[in-house]
Parts: sequence; structure tokens; C-alpha cells
Amino acid sequence: MSDRPSVIWRQDIPDGTGEVLREILQSAALPDKKLRIFFRADDIARVNEPFTRLMHLFLDHAVPLCLAVVPDWLDNARWRALQQFNPDDPLWCWHQHGRSHINHELQGKKSEFSDSRSQEAIRNDLAGGRELLARTMGDLFYPVFTPPWNRCGFKTLNLLRQLDFKAVSRSKDARPSAEGILADLAVNVDLHTRKDKDFSEGWRNLVAEFAQAADGGQMGIMLHHERMNDAAFTFLAMLLSELQSLPNIDCCTFRELL
Repeated sequence: MSDRPSVIWRQDIPDGTGEVLREILQSAALPDKKLRIFFRADDIARVNEPFTRLMHLFLDHAVPLCLAVVPDWLDNARWRALQQFNPDDPLWCWHQHGRSHINHELQGKKSEFSDSRSQEAIRNDLAGGRELLARTMGDLFYPVFTPPWNRCGFKTLNLLRQLDFKAVSRSKDARPSAEGILADLAVNVDLHTRKDKDFSEGWRNLVAEFAQAADGGQMGIMLHHERMNDAAFTFLAMLLSELQSLPNIDCCTFRELL
């Protein structure tokens, strides 16, 4: 995946964006029906400048964050580096993001866990990745699975249930459906891996995502720190400040959603 910021972050944030966000959030967050919001940060393991900046933003605003960790990227040295963020802080929910974050498809869309792979290979990657994270993190590991590129097949969904994962987290309307197999904690707002070609159209699309997610009562916001620039961090700080200031909004992790 390219680390270049999406087109909406290559210019200044449009005037009035904060007011638009506030209006969307206020209209959906009601006294008798709180708006539930979670943030999911993908591709976690290495501590660098954008990751550090991201973590401090969430710490400063006291907003929870679900961190999707790639097992094969996390060694003991990297886990030691993560100690500076107090990994046992209840703000954080450390969970599994694939195994190696590699594409096994010869053609078509990228996927690490499609049904083109054997049941045994998928099981080995799921169980092996979980074992690596549990051994490193201990009780801080929470058994939710975010597949790379938000894609996985029926084999993976059924194996996740067999391996006692509590949920999968993919994109809204991901296929195949996990209904009847296990919970799917879907993200429905994508801040950083957007494919918009035009700045203005991209912002209209993003605002529409926020509005649709808020209207549904649960908002899952996907983050990729490696694709964030100053504009993206400015927007995220604005969003977190709005969430802090508004009533009837429940910012949570996967733990509270299950």
C-alpha cells in the first residue's frame, strides 16, 4: 500500500468542516440513544514519528483506540518500544491484524485470508499469529481479528469462531457476511486509504460517510498513521475535540461493543 496521503489531505481542510461534523454528531447523539464510536488503527507494530503522534493525540483527548497489530511485525524490541504508551491503559485494545500482512492472491484484489488458500494454511496463520501476540502481550491481547485489506473468506470466518475469537472487524457490507458465525465490528468511515480522485468530491464523500454512519447509531473510524500528514492530524485532532465536547456520545473499544 502506498504511504502517500489521500487527495483530501493534500490541501487545507475546507472552512466550516468542524461545524459540519458537529451538526452530524449532534443530530445522531440523543439522550435516549447514544451514538457509539470506535477508532481502529491498522498496521501497528513499529514506533515511529506518525505513530507516536497518533498515540499522543488519543492520550491527550482520552479517547479509546483499537490497535490492529501485525503479529510477524511485532518482536520483543518493538513491544518494549511500545511500553512508553502504557499498553495496559484501558484506552487501548490490542488485537490481531492478519499474520504477516502479505498478499497471497495471484490476481484480483489483495487478500491474505481468502478462500483460495487451504484450510490448514489459514488455521496455521490465524492460530500462529494469535499465539505470537498472546505470548508477547499476555492478557493485553484481545481476541478480535482485523484481516488485512478488510477481506477474508468463509474459511477464515469459521476458523475464527473455532479458535474462540470474539469478532472480526472489516469494512461495512464486507462479503461474505459473518452473520450467524461471529460478530463483525465494521468500520464505516475511512480517513486515510481513500481512493477519491478529486479534493472537493472526496470531502463530500467523507462527510456523507460520517452522516450515514452516525445515522446508523454506530461509527467505526479506520486510521492508517503511515498515510497521515499535517492536514490529516489536524482533522483528527478537530474530530477528537468535538467528540470530547458533545453529550450522548460513547467512545469505546471492542471490549465494550461485545
